[in-house]
Amino acid sequence: MEKKLGKIESISFGLGGYQGAMIGLHVTLGNGSWGVGDSRANWDAEQIKWSEHSKWTEEDRDGWYAEIMRYVSSLLKDAKVNSVDQLKGKPVEVTFDGNMLKSWRILTEVL
Repeated sequence: MEKKLGKIESISFGLGGYQGAMIGLHVTLGNGSWGVGDSRANWDAEQIKWSEHSKWTEEDRDGWYAEIMRYVSSLLKDAKVNSVDQLKGKPVEVTFDGNMLKSWRILTEVL
């Protein structure tokens, strides 16, 4: 495992992810010499409709949406801000396993 320091280079809440059909938080982390993207998102209810062939239920989707919102709430608290756009530029610690992003966090100790 390798840890790198960087910042939130860009962040948005909306549609993105697979075929632009996932709603949630989309983030780019980096420091100018490296960068990585991360998303906390799931199928948008207006674009992807449930059917009897789905391997998930609308209750599952509701749970996924709740997880996303709790994650956003946690990030806002850690960064001491009130909106997603205010997260841009906040310092982060990013953990990689080889080239794979494993996790990242706001560096609360330097805020």
